[in-house]
Amino acid sequence: MLHLSFAKLKAADAMMNTQQKLEILADAAKYDASCASSGAKRKATPGGLGNSDGEGICHSYTPDGRCVSLLKILLTNFCTYDCVFCVNRVSSDIQRARFTPEEVVNLTLDFYKRNYIEGLFLSSGIIQSPDYTMEQLIQVARTLRQVHKFGGYIHLKTIPGCDERLIAQAGLYADRLSANIELPTQSDLVQLAPEKKSSVIETTMNQIHVRKQESDEDRKKSPNRKPASFAAAGQSTQMVVGATSTSDRQILSTATHLYGEYKLKRIYYTGFSPYPEADSRLPLKATPLIREHRLYQSDWLMRFYGFDATELTTDENPSLSLTEDPKTTWARTHPEFFPVDVNAAPREAILRVPGIGYRNVERILSIRRYHQLVLDDLRKLNVRVKQALPYLITPDHIPTGAAPKEEPATTQMDLFAPVSALTGSI
Repeated sequence: MLHLSFAKLKAADAMMNTQQKLEILADAAKYDASCASSGAKRKATPGGLGNSDGEGICHSYTPDGRCVSLLKILLTNFCTYDCVFCVNRVSSDIQRARFTPEEVVNLTLDFYKRNYIEGLFLSSGIIQSPDYTMEQLIQVARTLRQVHKFGGYIHLKTIPGCDERLIAQAGLYADRLSANIELPTQSDLVQLAPEKKSSVIETTMNQIHVRKQESDEDRKKSPNRKPASFAAAGQSTQMVVGATSTSDRQILSTATHLYGEYKLKRIYYTGFSPYPEADSRLPLKATPLIREHRLYQSDWLMRFYGFDATELTTDENPSLSLTEDPKTTWARTHPEFFPVDVNAAPREAILRVPGIGYRNVERILSIRRYHQLVLDDLRKLNVRVKQALPYLITPDHIPTGAAPKEEPATTQMDLFAPVSALTGSI
C-alpha cells in the first residue's frame, strides 16, 4: 500500500508546478516550531552568496529590532509513518507534494536574491527510509554550500534512526540541526506514534552532541588551522504538548533531562491543535496557548534563573498555573525566602524576585558597586516595580509585614541559604 501511495505521489507531483508545491509544503511546515535564532556566524566566501551574522533566523527579532526570516518548507509531506497527532501521517487524506533537492536549492537562491529570506529551514516527512530522506536533505545543503557558495543560515531537520555518517555530513553544511522528541514520554509515543522510540530519537541527539563537542575541542586546539565547524548553532528539538494527559511536571522533567544530556540550545513546546476527522484518541479541544506560554516561562527559569524543574510544580499540583506566571507562584508559596535586599543579596537570590528580569539583575549588580539602588533606580531600569514590591527591600522600601533590620544588610550567604534548602526539599 505504501508503494502504491508513493507511486501516486510521484504521478501527482509531475502534474504540479513549483508554486503549487510551495503552497502545500510551506503550509505543512508550519507545525514544526523548532527553528530559532542561529547564534552562528558564517562569512560570505569570495564569489559566494549571503552570510549569516548570528543575529537570528525564523521570523526572529534582533536586538536592534530588525526582523529576519527564512524559507521554511518540507521537502515532502508524504510520510511512511502513521503518527496519530500528525496531519502528514500516511493515513491522512491530505493533498501531497514533493520537492526535488534541485527545486529547494533554486527556491532558496531565488528568495534570497529577492531579499525575502536570510536562510533556510528544511524538514521532511519520511520517504522510503530514514537514510534516504536524510540523504535528500543533505543534498540540498551541500549543493547550496559547495556549488553556490551560499553563506546564509541553514537549519536541517535530522531524521532519527538514520546512519551516523549522515549526521556527520549534515553538521558540516548546516548551522543548526534538530531531532524532534515529538512527545514528552515513551508511553506517549507508544500511544500516538508507535513507530517512533524515544531511545532512537535520543541516540540521534547524542550523535549530534558528541560530534559538536569533538568539533569544538578541535577548533580550540587548532585556532590557526580552523577545522570545519559542526552545527555551530547547536541543536534544538520540539515536543507536542496536550495531545496526551502527560502533566507539566513530567514535561519539565523531560526537558531537564534533554538539556542536561545533550546540551540543547532550545526546546520548543507546541500545543496540540485538533484537525478535521482526527483520531478518537486525540483531544477534541486545542491546548490553551497560555499553557504553551507557561511552559516557555518555566523553561526560561530553568535555563537562566537557576530554578529546578521540581520547584515549579509539585506532585499534588503537577500543572502550571494558567492565571499566574511560575516565578510569581514560586515566590508566593515560599514567603520564608523573602524579602530580598537588592543592594546586598547575591545574584542567585535577586533572580528569584518577581518582576526583575535576567538582564536587569546584571545591571543591578553593576550599579550597586557605585551606589545603593532605590525604587526610582529600579523604575529607570524598567523593573516591574509593582510586581516586585512585596518581595524586595531597598533603602526607601520595606514590604508590609517585614521587620526593619538594625544591621545595614543581611549577609549574602544568609539570603541565599534558603535556595539550597528549598531545592533539596522539593
